[in-house]
Amino acid sequence: MSGSYDDSMIDVSSDSFWEVGNYKRTVKRVDDGHRLCNDLMSCLHERARIEKSYAQQLTEWAKRWRQLIEKGPQYGTLERAWGALCTEAEKVSELHMEVKAALMGEDYERLKNWQKDAYHKQMIGGFKETKEAEDGFRKAQKPWAKKLKEVETMKKTYHSACKEEKLATSRETNSKLESNNNPEALKKLQDKVEKCQQEMQKTKERYEKSLEELDKVTPQYMENMEQVFEQWQQFEDKRIRFFRELLLEAKQHLDLSTNHRFQTIYHTLEDTVSAADAEDDLKWFRSNHGPGMPMNWPQFEDWSIDLNRTLSRRDKKKPIDGVTLTGISQTGSDQPIQPAKTSSSASSMEKTQDWSDEDTGANPFSTNGDGNPFEDEPASPVISVPVRALYDYEGQEQDELTFKAGDEFTKIGEEDDQGWCKGRLKDGRTGLYPANYVEDIQ
Repeated sequence: MSGSYDDSMIDVSSDSFWEVGNYKRTVKRVDDGHRLCNDLMSCLHERARIEKSYAQQLTEWAKRWRQLIEKGPQYGTLERAWGALCTEAEKVSELHMEVKAALMGEDYERLKNWQKDAYHKQMIGGFKETKEAEDGFRKAQKPWAKKLKEVETMKKTYHSACKEEKLATSRETNSKLESNNNPEALKKLQDKVEKCQQEMQKTKERYEKSLEELDKVTPQYMENMEQVFEQWQQFEDKRIRFFRELLLEAKQHLDLSTNHRFQTIYHTLEDTVSAADAEDDLKWFRSNHGPGMPMNWPQFEDWSIDLNRTLSRRDKKKPIDGVTLTGISQTGSDQPIQPAKTSSSASSMEKTQDWSDEDTGANPFSTNGDGNPFEDEPASPVISVPVRALYDYEGQEQDELTFKAGDEFTKIGEEDDQGWCKGRLKDGRTGLYPANYVEDIQ
């Protein structure tokens, strides 16, 4: 395109699409469409990060509170109802992770691929579609722009001739009004006026003719411009419709209210919370921590020299084949006979176990701060003697130690009249053991 055409493109007299160069807004729309694809991808990517972050926060919250609930004092059906909140958070977290995956795996990738197919980059920069739009409009506008340039030139020439004729006429009039006017000079002024009038008429005719020629090519110009414009309207139509479909799909992924799994989560939560029953929880607590608990009430425990040991009152609840055991040896033929252990032998261990529920302090009913509140036992002297096991021993009760031959530990209590001692292993555990299974370390 010539330099004069480029100049005319810059100098536009209105904002109309039909003005030379104003098609560039339509060309720019092609580039804007590519940028809008990038913006929408960024939008989806940012929302996906939010979904992931929210899901992770829900999971961490549920994990922390589930541990607190399980370790806390809440019990029964209300504990399950409270825990159901954590389950809800975990399930909702899973759904939001699925939303994140859908946004990035389906919507984002689909948009990225569509952009790649719709806009093709050139080696010299820009997009092929932008250049095609620019070239199409230039070609359609060039003939009309050339005629318009001629019209502008004729108009300037005509207006210049009109100005000269007006100036010559003014001079002639002033000369006639002067008293000492020169006939020869007046004749020259009259000739000048006549000449200017003739020039003005000629330029006017040329100006009118150029306008007629411009009017003739205007319909074709409008048709050509319409065709190019419609082509890029269709291109933009595809983008708009695609964006609309993509946004609707994103909405489906984001709208958890229509997801049956989401609804099921809250139906389950409601059912679990509604199932919480104060009466059931109180019954459970009564049976497990209150008067409803079973009790091995103290009974007379016989001792026989023919048996290796007598069982405590707790063992009398363990019948085998209809026979209640009173004593069974667990030792081999190479081990000494285990001493009998009665309730008095285990009293020192029971002192530290009966009322140790979650560090609640000493038994409020105890006369000496621990042990059986109805027993008044003298305090045994504190000793600390290193000993070595002579034989293997497997503890038969929770208050008994287990060790192997050769293990070394500490005796922290004197042997009772039943042949039992209290000891502490190297790992800190304390309990009873047969005194004849160990020897003092010299």
